Order: sequence, then structure tokens, then C-alpha cells
Amino acid sequence: MSRIIVFGAGGRAGRAAVTEARSRGHRVTAVVRDPAGHAGLSAADGVRTVAGDVTRLSAGHDAAISAVHDPAARPEAFFAGASRALLDGLERADVHRLVGVGLASVLETASGDLLMDTPGYPQEYRAFYLGHAAGTDVLRTAAAGPDWLVLSPAGDFGHGGARTGGYRTAPAEATSRISYADFAIALLDEIDAPRHHRTHVGVEAG
Repeated sequence: MSRIIVFGAGGRAGRAAVTEARSRGHRVTAVVRDPAGHAGLSAADGVRTVAGDVTRLSAGHDAAISAVHDPAARPEAFFAGASRALLDGLERADVHRLVGVGLASVLETASGDLLMDTPGYPQEYRAFYLGHAAGTDVLRTAAAGPDWLVLSPAGDFGHGGARTGGYRTAPAEATSRISYADFAIALLDEIDAPRHHRTHVGVEAG
């Protein structure tokens, strides 16, 4: 049994990660902006729901999952700042593994192009895509900090999709889908038995 801290536990990916971690017997600290608004998380056995900063909360945990998002913030500032805070806070707390929830738009396709640069891909959210990329760049250029991985759907989440128990790694492809529950399996597999290090990997339904 490990102790895992999940930042952004109130979102769909974060909640799925908490559920999967508890199903494996891990103890979970679920970090949200307002714990009062997430009574369902607090009610789960083995889950402690809190608000606070990464430096103060991370101590005593074996691994961290980051599914943070702030729609009110500028993407390039938010994601880069979040990565810096995680690197610093987790290192000082002696947490050795970080798995972040990424974005398929900035994942390479089979041809080597980023998905966001392929013909016909929507460009109205490009600032958001680049914000995610900036956050990953902070991790890539860090000289110290935890062993990290950014994991994303290879295309998008299949909203409402059920847990099948299977997934596979895949390059970016706009039509690819994975359910939140199966994505959470991939997240926890990369904590329980890490296979990828210091890179961005896509996963899809297996």
C-alpha cells in the first residue's frame, strides 16, 4: 500500500484517479480548491480531502498525480507555474514519482507532428494547448525533482465511457478515445510499476 496525493482531485480525471487508487488499497490525499464542495470524496474510506499548497501537503506521500486546471488563469502562466511548484514542493517533501494528466494536442502523431499542427485540427484553443506544452517543458528542463511522466489520452476522453480494464499506449490521433476509468488505470499503473520516465505518453482504449 502506498500513500498517493492527487492534485486536482475534484475534476473528472482526478476523481477517477482517486477511485482507482482506493480500489488498489492505496491511501489517498485528495487536494481540491474547496473541500466542502466535494463531500463525496471525503466520504470514501481511506481518502482525506484537503485544500492547500504542494509544499505543505506532499510530505509523507510516495507519489503524486497532478490533474490541475484553472479556467480563470492564463494557460501559459498556470501550467508552467504548476509544474515549477510541483517540482520544488515534491522534491522538498521527498516524493519520488509524479504523473501528470496531459493533453493530446501537444502529443506527437505517428508522423512526428504534434496533433495540434495537423490539418483540420481545431485552433481556437491553441493558447490552451501551448499552455500545457509550457508546463511539460518546465518538467523536461528541470535538473532535479521527482521522476515524472505526463500521460494523456491519445485523442480525447470518451465521456460516459465505462471501465473496461484495458488500455494501450498510442501516438496522437484525433479520433482516439479512452474512458476516464481506464485512463485512471494507466495513471495508477505508472505509479505502482513505472514503465515510462521523463516523457509524454498517450493512451487509448485497448
